Amino acid sequence: MRHRNSNKILGRKKQFREMMLRNLASSLILYEKIKTTEAKAKVVRRLVERLITIAKNGDLASRRRLIKELPQKLAVKKMMEVIGPKYKERSGGYTRILKLGVRQGDGAKITQIELV
Repeated sequence: MRHRNSNKILGRKKQFREMMLRNLASSLILYEKIKTTEAKAKVVRRLVERLITIAKNGDLASRRRLIKELPQKLAVKKMMEVIGPKYKERSGGYTRILKLGVRQGDGAKITQIELV
């Protein structure tokens, strides 16, 4: 039974789910908005907001924590040089989810997640 387990499984095993979320987070950081399903957007929002909070410190330890989480070095560089200083004064709520409709093939709810 999965009582009180808060993780969203998204129909994948743990390794594949974690890598998918890291790749989505990297894409969101690099392109600043992506289209995905509503369930994936809600899960990746938690990850991205934590990463932005880490990047706001701007020190070496923060850079190393981001390198551990993000697979692309360009995403880490952008987080430390652009996004971290941009949200320095903001205390949270770095992302926005906009609902776009349903996908034609399977009826999945499609959303756009973007940085505010």
